[in-house]
Amino acid sequence: MAIVVDIDFHLALIGVSVGGFAEAVEITPADIAVLEDVRAKTVRFTTLDTIRRTLGCQPGDVPRRVPHEETETESGRGRGRGRRRGRPRPLKPDAR
Repeated sequence: MAIVVDIDFHLALIGVSVGGFAEAVEITPADIAVLEDVRAKTVRFTTLDTIRRTLGCQPGDVPRRVPHEETETESGRGRGRGRRRGRPRPLKPDAR
């Protein structure tokens, strides 16, 4: 399972720009990009609650769990992003 953050989807539904959303939630647009790219290591519950209230959705709608295959094929995440932690590296043949 992987975590996907659907801020862009919800912003498109309510017709709000990233800048307007960032101002309403009181975080920077750069922090929103970090959340969208799933690079954030921690997020406060108060921040998630503010995001949820601003977007008018439920707590599990913004960060949600999906099968790993869906994250790489449908959302485009995982392509060109390098290795993710926890994923084993392939073994290289012995070069003797």
